[in-house]
Amino acid sequence: MVFLLVMGMVWALGTSAIAAEQNASGQCENWKRGRAAYIANCSACHNRDPSKDGPLGPAVMGSSKGLLEALLLRGEYPRDYKPKRPTKTMPSLPFMKPEIPYLAAYLGSDAKVE
Repeated sequence: MVFLLVMGMVWALGTSAIAAEQNASGQCENWKRGRAAYIANCSACHNRDPSKDGPLGPAVMGSSKGLLEALLLRGEYPRDYKPKRPTKTMPSLPFMKPEIPYLAAYLGSDAKVE
């Protein structure tokens, strides 16, 4: 009985510390919003797992905020960027502008959303 009580206290302290850290930084919510935007708008062409190539688009894990802005808003690559694929099949998606900071947080290039 004492063992269960101690284990319950350890679990409660551990999970509350993790939750407090994630909520204080906002990264957890930013990551979730970015993931939702990615799944809804990007995964059909790229892949549900952004670290893997998709049927039409390459892996996008680690994409910078600048790359996301150039591709999503203008349908072009940033200057001095070498594309992973020579095709230019990705259309611009200007409606995604509000989600770019969150996509960058999810894809791992920008953990802080301004």
